[in-house]
Amino acid sequence: MDRSLSYGSYLKVGELLGLQRPLSQPEHHDEMLFIIIHQVYELWFKQLHHELRAVIEALDRDELLRVAKYFRRIHEIQRLLEAQVDVLETMTPQEFNEFRDNLNPASGFQSLQFREMEFICGVRRLDTLQYIEMEPGQRARLERAAAEPSLYDHVKALLKRRGFAVDSHEAVIETFRTIYTRANDHYDLYLLLEDLIEFDERFLLWRGRHVRMVERMIGHRMGTGGSSGAEYLQGTLVHKFFPELWEVRTHLGSGTYASS
Repeated sequence: MDRSLSYGSYLKVGELLGLQRPLSQPEHHDEMLFIIIHQVYELWFKQLHHELRAVIEALDRDELLRVAKYFRRIHEIQRLLEAQVDVLETMTPQEFNEFRDNLNPASGFQSLQFREMEFICGVRRLDTLQYIEMEPGQRARLERAAAEPSLYDHVKALLKRRGFAVDSHEAVIETFRTIYTRANDHYDLYLLLEDLIEFDERFLLWRGRHVRMVERMIGHRMGTGGSSGAEYLQGTLVHKFFPELWEVRTHLGSGTYASS
């Protein structure tokens, strides 16, 4: 045992607490909150990456009980992401605007970890990378995430190993419909689908809270990173990680799926 190890040295508390450096002069009271909230977001994004990679590895090993365990933690982290909006909204628009100009051209729009998480889950809008300044290693990491099979691809591979058809949009919907209508026969897959839809839904809920928060703070003004602000964020609400999993709800209880 290392007797020199302490709580502070293990967690690097000194370094951590030195990372909050407001730019406003004189320092605005609420800028500290703004910095801490977004640094905490980045830490949770890092943990979500860690958990999603573990989910993918467990899917490839057909270890669905372990997948369920990982998703239980993921869902709780997602609740925290949404709850942090409540804390941020204790700051009024006027208070935010008093130090907002100091942020230019930085923006949450430029979060590398958030973009990587989208790529892992299959939403791959490569055009967004033009707005992000990256070191060579960071760009390679994002490009690798964009080129690798997505979480959804790994789910489909598992279903194919289980004998289900996943080679077309219609086949995937029929596979999901079968699993839902015969849940007792495929209960582990049924629980997997429910974890996936909850993950997707909670991501959309957080996106929605973020849009409303931005609109509440700056209305329809331009975002600091060059995006169109709330208008851009509103457009992201259409992005779903597992679209067939949402569409199948229309066909449950209606017999075999048939495209119209």
